[in-house]
Amino acid sequence: MPLPPLVEPATELTIDEVRRYSRHLIIPDVGMTGQKRLKNAKVLVVGAGGLGSPALLYLAAAGVGTLGVIDFDVVDESNLQRQIIHGQSDVGRPKALSARDSIKEVNPYVTVVVHEEALTNDNVLEIFSGYDLIVDGTDNFATRYLVNDACVLLGKPYVWGSIYRFDGQASVFWADYGPCYRCLYPEPPPPGMVPSCAEGGVLGVLCASIGSIQVTEAIKLLTGTGEPLAGRLMIYDALEMNYRTLNIKKDPNCAICGENPTITELIDYDAFCGAVSADAQEAISGSTITALELKDMLDRQDNIFLVDVREPNEYEIVSIPGAVLIPKDEFLTGAALEKLPQDKRIVLHCKSGVRSAECLAVVKNAGFSDAVHVGGGIVSWVNNVDPSLPSY
Repeated sequence: MPLPPLVEPATELTIDEVRRYSRHLIIPDVGMTGQKRLKNAKVLVVGAGGLGSPALLYLAAAGVGTLGVIDFDVVDESNLQRQIIHGQSDVGRPKALSARDSIKEVNPYVTVVVHEEALTNDNVLEIFSGYDLIVDGTDNFATRYLVNDACVLLGKPYVWGSIYRFDGQASVFWADYGPCYRCLYPEPPPPGMVPSCAEGGVLGVLCASIGSIQVTEAIKLLTGTGEPLAGRLMIYDALEMNYRTLNIKKDPNCAICGENPTITELIDYDAFCGAVSADAQEAISGSTITALELKDMLDRQDNIFLVDVREPNEYEIVSIPGAVLIPKDEFLTGAALEKLPQDKRIVLHCKSGVRSAECLAVVKNAGFSDAVHVGGGIVSWVNNVDPSLPSY
């Protein structure tokens, strides 16, 4: 259903702005009034990564008057495959500052507000309160629930997007006019069940597809044009080049926007989502070694069996010498157990330590009591043992 415009129009457009936005101004559904609303709008983009990059560039190009960007990370070379707001010369720079410079190059009439910090319970309400609309470009469940809950508590709408490999999703969540994120996903998936983009990968151009949809929805909300995705979930399959939309309803029993909410303030989102399961937490206690300790084991030729639990395509990119590839799924099904020798100490590793922690729980429950895993995984190996190897 059509929704009222989020912002009032600015007083005027300058002659230079009229020239710049002329292709908008001649669209009857946008026109002078719609462009003035964009000029008067304040939009915060959470994350200057895969989704945030195209979102920030197109919001700037569209003439959104004030753009906020919050990101605490720095640009890595592996980001450049999809995070198009950054360039080679930005590697090592804070993403928020790199994004600011690119935005000013696209449109000098935009005011850019930089929040070079992590989004947390302590700052989210204060930061969000200064904006009309939030665009969520985050890539982890804890921050997604934090963004949702903060927006519900503040009564603000936000545009959500998600990407993974060749698949994307997008929606508008505004508790005043429809469901929130918790209505769609009341609980996060079990720890380790859904791999991140860093583990599973993402087609770079998919970010542009979903990010541009997010900007389209933002413009519609700000100007009161068309029918936003509130109450609908758009699903995109890039391999099949297929878009489909599902209707989603407000959950009367939703924990935060339902009739009798049980969440009335921000919660511990890391604990709510959990990076690893309780079994894995118990397993890694006292059974985690560093990459340097693994190197010492290998140098001493200790009686160990080193297992890489990543996927074959990850193994092809980089591997630790001597590691045997047994993907995580084989541990979850139990098939991996018959491949483990009984007379050697089992040492597990993955990319960062999350998947290997889940596998360690399986291995210990199977009786390999002295098994360990490498904290920080192969990333730590590259950083601390052999920097000549590629990272990803």
